[in-house]
Amino acid sequence: MNTTLTTPSETSTPQGVSPLRRILGFVRPDTLPTLAALLIFVLMLVYGETAYGRIFQLSTLSNLFINNAHLIILAVGLTFVIISGGIDLSVGAIIALSSVAGVMLAGAGWNPWLVILIMIAIGTVAGLISGVLIQYFDVQPFIATLAMMFLARGLASILSTVPVRLEDDSAILLLGEKLKIIDGPKVNDLVITPGVLIALVVVLGAFLVLHRTRTGRTVYAIGGSEQSASLMGLPVLRTKLLIYVISGSLAGVAAVVYTARLGSAQNITGIGWELNAIAAAVIGGTLLTGGFGYVLGSVVGALVLGLMNVLITRDGSIPPEATTIITGGILLIFVLLQRAVMSRQRE
Repeated sequence: MNTTLTTPSETSTPQGVSPLRRILGFVRPDTLPTLAALLIFVLMLVYGETAYGRIFQLSTLSNLFINNAHLIILAVGLTFVIISGGIDLSVGAIIALSSVAGVMLAGAGWNPWLVILIMIAIGTVAGLISGVLIQYFDVQPFIATLAMMFLARGLASILSTVPVRLEDDSAILLLGEKLKIIDGPKVNDLVITPGVLIALVVVLGAFLVLHRTRTGRTVYAIGGSEQSASLMGLPVLRTKLLIYVISGSLAGVAAVVYTARLGSAQNITGIGWELNAIAAAVIGGTLLTGGFGYVLGSVVGALVLGLMNVLITRDGSIPPEATTIITGGILLIFVLLQRAVMSRQRE
């Protein structure tokens, strides 16, 4: 009788394949940065609860979304732009122009709902101008949106160089009003604002557009190779224009949400916010080279940045200036992770 002996390696795992690699084999390489961002967010929550306490609370979750609703909306807009291989540096300045103009119009007695539409329209027009410069005048996205950033910031400064406030009875403030969902012990309540609901609607709408429509598939195709997308007969011209209109419009929406929460506006509002939005998108897994990205990942990236600010505030010993350094460090880590993922895909 012949018997065959087998070694453990022959019956279990192939030689040279570690359990970690086998686990990662079930994960799409382009989703690794998004999963890494989600893991970092969870680890930050655990660290915050261990070091400072009172992080795993309904109130913390509520404030995280309320204080970063505008950033989530901006990050969604930048996700469209970066997936297509472009960049938009104007969104922070658009928020300044839109918010200052909106508060001044509201103070002049204009209908508040008309004011809200005008604030969004300002962003739409700014995005349209950037898109036209890029698509029809062959201006580089960096230069076109940089010019729009200076233009919007300058117009905001012409309108007012001092903070302007909404009247206490302005209907715009209703978008920042806190609505209690769960009445917890003491101040540990789950609350939400209409501004947060607007942000969630924006996220859902963007997810459906990117992953369930021809327009979304065209955005990804442009980021992968604009020339190939054109050869395939996709509406590249129209879609690229639409991308910057979406980014500008969402900047206007973010201005409405932020102004309603704060109740005031000034010409220096939004300085550096375009970089925070880009960082949120990149941390969430959107590749700077274009072609890959996820709306939900950008939301996670925005929440990572928001939670980082919460932890720095709770610590008390870290200077506020360190926030920029830490953000830069996190962004560098994710850019390197993206490079590793792309190298792995080429292999």
